[in-house]
Amino acid sequence: MITAAADGSALGNPGPAGWAWYVDDDRWAAGGWKHATNNQGELKAVLELFRATAHLDDELLVLCDSQYVINCITKWMPGWKRKGWRKADGKPVLNVDLLQELDDELVGRRYRFEWVKGHVGHPMNEAADTRARAVAEAFRSSRQIPSGPGWSDDGAPAADADRAAGREATPDRDLDGVEPDLDAASVIDASVPAVAPGEDDDALFSFDDAPDAWHQLTVELSTEEHDRLLQLARAAGVPPEEYLRSLI
Repeated sequence: MITAAADGSALGNPGPAGWAWYVDDDRWAAGGWKHATNNQGELKAVLELFRATAHLDDELLVLCDSQYVINCITKWMPGWKRKGWRKADGKPVLNVDLLQELDDELVGRRYRFEWVKGHVGHPMNEAADTRARAVAEAFRSSRQIPSGPGWSDDGAPAADADRAAGREATPDRDLDGVEPDLDAASVIDASVPAVAPGEDDDALFSFDDAPDAWHQLTVELSTEEHDRLLQLARAAGVPPEEYLRSLI
């Protein structure tokens, strides 16, 4: 069995974004975009991990701190596909291009996911997170993208670092102008740090300077809490994020 961690990072969400998968210091890869969401980074990390290991027959254990990604792949995609990649409310599924590419890569693969809590010192999760964030910071500062060695053992060629890292003249797809993924899944995805290390934490609470501005807040919920939120939101006839907002 191959055990790997996959993670994404977005500075601003959306903003400069990175993704990374990590097995060990000799086998990892990273890339990103000038403008994307954290959920897109999380999905891309898993997608590139499956692509990098497509030549292997080992079962793949994916360590992931994004419940959004895990639920997309293990719970929601079959229903979305039956509905023509639309959600229960008829609206198009967000990040559908990445999800469809993932759906293709999963065919015939042996894999399972394990959720790990982010930012609590899990060695492999921290390794993936550090590399994903380094890419996001490199895009923000117009520095060289640290793309990693890829997977090059057993005689298999390393991944195309320039393609995977998103260093072409244009990214894999135009992600400029996308909005954060605020469907029901995103309320349980707490993997994006609201403030980068070294920034003033007081900025989180500086609402008085711009009373009419919107501020993004990420909430982590257990499965039971998430299910309860969906029930309450459906009963009120509003989206989950609107129901949460009504409680404030």
